[in-house]
This record gives sequence, C-alpha cells and structure tokens, in this order.
Amino acid sequence: MNLAGKTVLITGSATGIGEAMARLCHAEGANVVIHGKEEKEVERISDDLSERVLRRTDDLSDPASPNCLVEATINAFGGLDALVNNAAMISRKDLDASDTVLFDYDFAVNTRAPLFLIKAALPHLSESKGNILNIGSINSYCGERNLLVYSMTKGALLTMTRNLGDTLHRENGVCVNQFNLGWVLSPNEITAKIAEGLPEDWPERIPPNLAPCGRIMLPEEIARIALPWISGETRPVSGSVIDVEQYPVIGRNPVKE
Repeated sequence: MNLAGKTVLITGSATGIGEAMARLCHAEGANVVIHGKEEKEVERISDDLSERVLRRTDDLSDPASPNCLVEATINAFGGLDALVNNAAMISRKDLDASDTVLFDYDFAVNTRAPLFLIKAALPHLSESKGNILNIGSINSYCGERNLLVYSMTKGALLTMTRNLGDTLHRENGVCVNQFNLGWVLSPNEITAKIAEGLPEDWPERIPPNLAPCGRIMLPEEIARIALPWISGETRPVSGSVIDVEQYPVIGRNPVKE
C-alpha cells in the first residue's frame, strides 16, 4: 500500500486519530499536511516526521480556511491525492445548554468546512482520481443526550458523504466514503471523561457490552483500518458509510451487565 509521491491532507492531524493517520500515511511514503489548532502540537509532529510535511493551523470555523488550506497544499506539493476530513468539535451539551453560538460554530467546523474543503480540493482530486474519507460518528444515528449538536453535525456529514459519493464518483472519478467511529481512546477523550467525573483509570473499567475485546479502540487501529480507503485500495467503492466499532451499531440488543 505504497503512498510514495502522493499527497494527503488530513484535518485535525496534530492529535489523536488524525495524528495516527498522518504518521501512518507518512510512513507509507506520502507527503502529509499536518493541520491543527495548536501550533505547538503541529510543530511537535512535523519536527518528528522531519520531511515531506506541511504545517498548518487554519481555523476551520473561518469560511476562508478551506481554500487557503488547499491552496497551501498545492503550492507545497504540486497536487493532492487524498483528503481526510477528520477535524471536529465535540461539544458536550444537551438541549438546555445549547445555544445559537454553539450551533453555528460546531456546524461551521464539523460540516461546513468538510463540504468546502471538498469543493476546493475537487479540481486537484479529479486530476489524480483521488479519494476522500470523511470521519463521522455512530452518534450520527441518534447520539447521546449531551452530544445533541455534535450528533446533528455528523448526521449532516453522513448525508453529504452519500450524496457526493454518488455524484463525484460518477462525474469526477473521485471516491467519497465515511467512517462512523465508535468509542476511541484518544488523548482528548481521556481528558474529557476525567473532566466529567470518571476516575483516571476509567479506560481499564469499560464493561464488556461496550468493549467486547476488553478495551476500546485505539487511534492507531483506526489509522490502520483507514489506510486502504485513503490510498485508494478500496476503489471503486464510493458513497459508503462504514460503522467502525466492536459490535453492530444498528439493531443491537442492549447487553445487561
């Protein structure tokens, strides 16, 4: 699965799942755009990988960011072969705590930015017959009480993937697919759960009904599963939404402790 000479743009690639995907793609020979909110994190990974990287800290809530990010990628590497829309805001708010500012910001980052990144990248992906992988969530089907707006953004992303997975494959030769991720042990998730009141060793206490293999999934595992979709090994599949979890997400009967 050699990516030598190819260019991959991964948003939110300065931590967690995005970082794991960026590192794996780079190890396979790709030029990689390292994108994140914190310049320190972007520099940490870029310095570690050393070569074939572009550092970016574009604010995805800014309507101008998609064009700027794609333009910088083309200027640095001369083309684009894969786009991974991974960056997302996970606002842990229920209906009572939600407001219009939260709604607009989360949709701007989680839904609007991926759409217009695809639009900006399409001329270049059409040339390379490239691939798009959108990172969604199993919360797109309903979501937890305190993930209301986040779940809505991922539901919209799912519809976008299926729509563009049809039209862009047929008209431009670009495959568009989506992973709906389940529970992943990312650094941000560890911190968030502790902030919600769970003990520091909470990852070791996951019940079997939520983690049949004995633990929740790791960012490196998500990267390994994503690699064929990023590299194009899964072509000509397009418009598919794949649930990436340890159990059947839809139709599963609850398992009591």
